[in-house]
Amino acid sequence: MMNSPRRTERRTELLAAGAATVTVVLWASAFVSIRSAGDAYSPGALALGRLASGALVLGVICAVRRAGWPSRDAWRGIAVSGVLWFGFYMVVLNWGEQQVDAGTAALVVNIGPILIALLGARLLGDVMPPRLLAGMAVSFAGAVAVGLSMSGEGGSSVLGVVLCLLAAFGYAGGVVAQKPALGRASALQVTTFGCVIGAVVCLPFAGQLVNEAADAPVSATLNMVYLGVFPTALAFTTWAYALARTTASRMGATTYAVPALVVLMSWLALGEVPGALTLAGGVLCLAGVAVSRSRPRTPRVPQTRATESAVAAEAGEAGVSEPRDEREVGPRAG
Repeated sequence: MMNSPRRTERRTELLAAGAATVTVVLWASAFVSIRSAGDAYSPGALALGRLASGALVLGVICAVRRAGWPSRDAWRGIAVSGVLWFGFYMVVLNWGEQQVDAGTAALVVNIGPILIALLGARLLGDVMPPRLLAGMAVSFAGAVAVGLSMSGEGGSSVLGVVLCLLAAFGYAGGVVAQKPALGRASALQVTTFGCVIGAVVCLPFAGQLVNEAADAPVSATLNMVYLGVFPTALAFTTWAYALARTTASRMGATTYAVPALVVLMSWLALGEVPGALTLAGGVLCLAGVAVSRSRPRTPRVPQTRATESAVAAEAGEAGVSEPRDEREVGPRAG
């Protein structure tokens, strides 16, 4: 019975870790799909199509589950995350990746988890344990290695770097704004309405989406729908579920696993054989995530006489009498 709270806590941690794993795997797969859909769709049209597909799926799920509307206190965080992360981030990142090579984009965008940690400590009071900081440093070194190994695959421009930097800030701001909302609404509600708000922000690109969809190959359109259903609807929901059960800083560090998975998926799906530096960077990314999510072992404190006395005192307060030594008991009065 005494271990029941600990078992519940452990089960919650495992479920959150599983949800985070689903998120990073699907977000990694998004890079492969974006590469295909991005050839036929412009940045704004691709973002709108992705968000519209995700909002449709999430809306159906909410209707089936009768999720209802979020509480009034949650709307501020949902609105901010919807504008910054679902809307602004997706458009600016798509645009930035057309201006710079993949390596530069990876380097700049991967300052996002660092910004999340700083904003989380400042605005949310997140604790910054040494293991988290060490893990983020290792993962960022791995992201730098992956980025350097991928550089030279295209041109770079100041505009592209600025756009990727803005995307990183939008991502960090959206995550930090989403965290308080998850204390007042469910993960499904926060994700659904955030996605809807993001789609509304992208409505100015509706004309482009209609025109480009008429000429786009079926494979590109299917990739766009895939982006909306899985890396958006499903992955953002599992992200919100995990974020509600841990700190924003720790969740941000988890996304450093994405570059390593992108390398693996590109190797398997696109036949892009990674070099030694890319592989080494991917291993560092995963190692850093493992360190950042680990917890120091709590040493077992041996039971001292003081502890025994405290236990005895508690027993006495509960009305449980201690056995007395017969030698301390005098003769009864006759």
